Amino acid sequence: MSKMVAFAAIQGAYNIVSKAEGIYNRAVEQYGPEQKLEFPNTAYFLPIIYSLLGIPVKDLASAKRPLEIARKLLPPHVKNFNHLPYLGPLLDAGMSALFAEEIVEAIRYVDDPDFYLPSENVDIDKGKIWLGAADDTVMRKRGVEFVDGSAPGFAAIVGAAPNKEIAKEIAEEYQRRSLYVFMAANQSGTTFTEQLIEAGVQVGWGTRLVPFGPDISAAVFALGFANRAGMAFGGIEPGNYKAMLKYNKDRIFAFVNALGEVNAEWAANAAGCVNWGFPTIADTDIPEILPTGVCTYEHVVGDIPLDEICQKSVEVRGLKTIVTKVDIPLSYGAAFEGERIRKDDLFVEMGGGKTQCTELVEMTEMDEIEDNKITVVGPEIDDLGEKGGRLPLGILVKVAGRKMQPDFEPILERQIHHLVNYAQGVMHIGQRDIAWIRTGRPAVDKGFKIKHIGQILHDMFHKDFGNILDKVEVILYTKEEDVKKHTENARAVYKTRDERVESMTDESVEIYYSCTLCQSFAPSHVCVVSPERTGLCGAYNWFDCKASYEINPTGPNQPIEKGEVIDPVLGQWKGCNDFVFKASRQKITHYNFYSIVNDPMTTCGCCECIAAVLPACNGVMTVHRDYTGETPCGMKFTTLAGVMGGGQSSPGFVGHSKYNVIQRKFIAGDGGLLRMVWMPKSLKEELREQLIRRGEELGHPDLIDKICDETIAIDEAGVMEHLEKVGHPAVSMDPIVG
Repeated sequence: MSKMVAFAAIQGAYNIVSKAEGIYNRAVEQYGPEQKLEFPNTAYFLPIIYSLLGIPVKDLASAKRPLEIARKLLPPHVKNFNHLPYLGPLLDAGMSALFAEEIVEAIRYVDDPDFYLPSENVDIDKGKIWLGAADDTVMRKRGVEFVDGSAPGFAAIVGAAPNKEIAKEIAEEYQRRSLYVFMAANQSGTTFTEQLIEAGVQVGWGTRLVPFGPDISAAVFALGFANRAGMAFGGIEPGNYKAMLKYNKDRIFAFVNALGEVNAEWAANAAGCVNWGFPTIADTDIPEILPTGVCTYEHVVGDIPLDEICQKSVEVRGLKTIVTKVDIPLSYGAAFEGERIRKDDLFVEMGGGKTQCTELVEMTEMDEIEDNKITVVGPEIDDLGEKGGRLPLGILVKVAGRKMQPDFEPILERQIHHLVNYAQGVMHIGQRDIAWIRTGRPAVDKGFKIKHIGQILHDMFHKDFGNILDKVEVILYTKEEDVKKHTENARAVYKTRDERVESMTDESVEIYYSCTLCQSFAPSHVCVVSPERTGLCGAYNWFDCKASYEINPTGPNQPIEKGEVIDPVLGQWKGCNDFVFKASRQKITHYNFYSIVNDPMTTCGCCECIAAVLPACNGVMTVHRDYTGETPCGMKFTTLAGVMGGGQSSPGFVGHSKYNVIQRKFIAGDGGLLRMVWMPKSLKEELREQLIRRGEELGHPDLIDKICDETIAIDEAGVMEHLEKVGHPAVSMDPIVG
C-alpha cells in the first residue's frame, strides 16, 4: 500500500476532526448543550454513529462522546521511516472522519434549517438542489428497490466531470444499469449535480440521481442510507458494527467515483468507505490500494478514463448489471421510471382525465395473432403537428403461449406501468382504465412514436416472460370511438377478474406460496401468501405468486402444501411451518397467519403497514409507511419497523399490506377488523369504500367513522375516549390480551 495514500487519508482525517470540533464548540456556545440534533423526518438518530457505536445522538450534549471517539480513533501521523504498510490505521482514520462529518452535517441543519430540501426532488426555480438525508418515507420507498433487485447498487460520485456533457454520459450510463447515483462534494467551483442540471438532466430520487450536498461531508448521507437499510430491513442491532459493516459489504453493492483532483479530506472519506467494503475508482492518477482485503477486490483504483469508469467501477465492486435493450430511439432503464414530463417539455398527452387511456392484456390462441405485429389504429404523433397535443389511447396487448394462463393476464397488465416508464422522456401513471401517458418533446425529437409503446411491450414481455409467452401482438387505438369501445370491453374483463379474486378463500386452495425476495435484506424473513393474506409489501397476492412460480420455477415464490391444520382460528398449518423453518435457516419454527397477539407472521422492512396492539383500548392500530406522524403506541412507523422488522415474529406487532386490512382473515384469530381502533386518516380515506363494505358485512356499517385517526387523538387515552363516545365494537369485546 502506498505511503502517500496513508499520509493523505490520515492527514485529511485530522483536518476533518479538528474542523468538526471547532464547529461543535461554537454550536454549544451559541445554542447550548440541550440543542436538539437530528436529520429531520428520519429514524435511527445520526445513523452512522448510532448503527456502529450504538450511541443515540439526540442533542449537542450527546454528540460530545462520538466526537471524542473520533479524536481517539485518529492514528499516529505517517512517519518518514518504518511506516507500517497495512490498512488498519487508514480504516480508523476514515471512520473517525465520518463520525465527525455526521455531527457537522447535523449542526448544519440547526445553523441553516432551509439549506436542505426535505423532498424527493429538487426545486430548481427556488434554487433548492440539495436534498440532504433521505427522510423515512423516501428511504422505505427506495429501500425496497434494493431489496427486490430493481436497484442493484449505487455509485457515490464526489467532485465533478470535466464538462456537463461527460457528466450527462456518466449519469445516463449508470441509469441504464439501473444504479442509483449519490452525489456530493465540489471540484473547481462546480459539482456533478450542477453539471447535470445545466445539461438538462432531471435530478432527484425519482430519476436515481440524488444530490445530497455540495461538500464532501455530505457523503455521510450515502453511508447513512446504507446503514439505515441494514437496521430497517436487515434487523442489525445498533452498536453491532461488525454485523453492520459485513452486511453492507455482502448486500449493499456500492462504490465511490472520485472525479477530479483528490485532496486529503476526500482521501479520508475514501478510507472510511473501505470499512463498508465500498471501493474508490478515480479518473486521476492517484496512489492505489490494489490487494484484496476488506473490499471484494481492489480498494482504490486510479487513472481510469472517464469513458471506461462506469464499467470499471462495477467490475471492481463485483457487481453484475444488465443494460436492457429495446428497439426504440431512447435510452431505456428502471432509473428513468421516476422522470417527470413537465408542462414546458410536454409534446403529447394521453389520458390523465384529459382523454381516455385504457390498458388491457388479453390471452388468445397461438394462430390468432402474429408476433411483433404492432398496429396503430388512428393518428400517430406525426399527425399532431409541430405543437403536439392530446390523444385518447387504448392499449390492447394480445399474448399467446403454450404455458400462458388466463390468471397471468393481470400480472402482465400491471407491468405496463413500469415498462413504459423505463423509456427516457416518457411518463406513465396509473393502470387499467385510469392510465396517463405523457411524452416530452426531446423524446419526440429523437423519433419516439406511439408505435414504440407497442415495441417496448413486445420486447420486454418476451424478455421478462419468455418462458410462458411465444407471441406478443400490440394494437394501439387513438380514435375516440375505438378507445371508447376498447374501454367498455376492458371494464367488463376487469369486473370478472375482481369478482374471482374476491370469491377466493384460504380454505378453497391447498397450495399457498412463499415470497423470499426480502431475504436479500432480512435473511430470516419468510412471507407466506394465501388468497386472504397478501404479501406484506402489497405487491404480491396469491395469483401473483402463482404466476411468478409458473414463470420462474426456481424463483422466490415457491408452492407450499399447507398440510395438516394445526389451528384453524389462528391460521397455522404443518406444511407452512415446515417450509418456514427450513427457509428461515432454522430461525423461525412457526407462525400464525391470522393473529397479531400469538406468534404472528415475521415482518421485514418492506411492509406497507405495521399493526400494533393497544391494550388499553382493547384493540389494534395500524400505520402505513407514508404517514410520518406520531401514533397511539408511542412509535412512528420507522421506529416500529426498526423494533420488529428484520425477519422477527413479534407478538403484539405485525406487518401487513394495505389491502390486507379489508380481507376477511385480517387478524381473524384476535377478533378481526372490529378490533381496528386507530389508523391514519389518509389510509382510512384510501380504503374508504372497502372499509364501508366490510363494516356492513360485520354488522357495523358505520365502523369507518368509529375508527379513530390522528385528527382526533394520537395517544391511547384519547383514542379510548373516542371509542367510548362513538360506541366502537372493540370496547365491548373480550380482552384482546389475557
